[in-house]
Amino acid sequence: MARTLAGLPTRGNLGVMHITILGGGGFLGRKLAQRLAAGALPGCTGLTLFDLHEPAPLDAPFPVRRLAGDVADPAQLRAAIPPGTGLVVHLAAVVSAAAEADFDLGLRVNLHGTLAVIEACRALPSPPRVIFTSSVASFGGGQSAHLPDDSRQLPANSYGAQKAAAELLLQDATRKGFMDAVSIRLPTVIVRPGRPNKAASSFVSSILREPLLGLETPLPVGEDFAVWVCSPRRAVEWFLHAATMDTTPLGLDRGVNPPGLSVTVGEMLAALTPTERALVKPEPDAHVAAIVAGWPASFTADRARALGFTPQEGVADILAAFREDDLGATLAERGMAATRTERGL
Repeated sequence: MARTLAGLPTRGNLGVMHITILGGGGFLGRKLAQRLAAGALPGCTGLTLFDLHEPAPLDAPFPVRRLAGDVADPAQLRAAIPPGTGLVVHLAAVVSAAAEADFDLGLRVNLHGTLAVIEACRALPSPPRVIFTSSVASFGGGQSAHLPDDSRQLPANSYGAQKAAAELLLQDATRKGFMDAVSIRLPTVIVRPGRPNKAASSFVSSILREPLLGLETPLPVGEDFAVWVCSPRRAVEWFLHAATMDTTPLGLDRGVNPPGLSVTVGEMLAALTPTERALVKPEPDAHVAAIVAGWPASFTADRARALGFTPQEGVADILAAFREDDLGATLAERGMAATRTERGL
């Protein structure tokens, strides 16, 4: 018989446990896995990295399984979330513009994938902690909105709708005692390493990353466009906090708006040198603008602060972290030689 919400363990399991990262081949999944391998959660005795393509090898002091598969396939999810799993981090998703362009694909991965996660967790002998990456795209309100913690989710795109629906399902699965879920509504994560992707918000990273590589990049919105952002470092810290926090204060409401940073495009560009800034070329894109225009640019995030989630630092700190953590690997991945102290200037 499933336990009710009142009967669930509400503190992260710091004892012996297996951890599964769905989307473990992506850049946030990889960063989290590296932190786990370095001992961020001492109770971890094994790790499964699951993604559409087999994730890269990882050196760790415990066994690491690397599985390729379909997150919406129940049998493959059961294999990825074996008995003994105490923590599941669900990062697997079809990103915003791709989910808008291909409704069926977005529905399959973002919604039916979450249903498969719930079914796999129900099969475990003990309910695990589940961390789900939701998104600010699950809200509407646009540029003028400054949303309090009890704001209604009213998405203006398919991606946001799928994330909001998944949150409700995870919340109910927690109420039923199948898991202990925390849904983190991530801000736009910058600066992403590598190359531009199909997310509508991809330009927010590109206008910082590409100039640091010495490359031109288009700017599809005006410099007064504001966005709610966080760094990869801060996102991973939020995951680790959610893994071990006492979830009793959450009650039935499992969604958390973490304390990101509200910043305009102009303020981000001001953190670049004049030479770097000149590489950002205004190039209006009505399709991208239509998707991101509905996303709110600011949240109070009072609840998250009270729960112990650390606020995001300023743009200068975000750029410094990218230079330290990801610039060298991005240059190497794109076949570019590092110059001017790996573009740190």
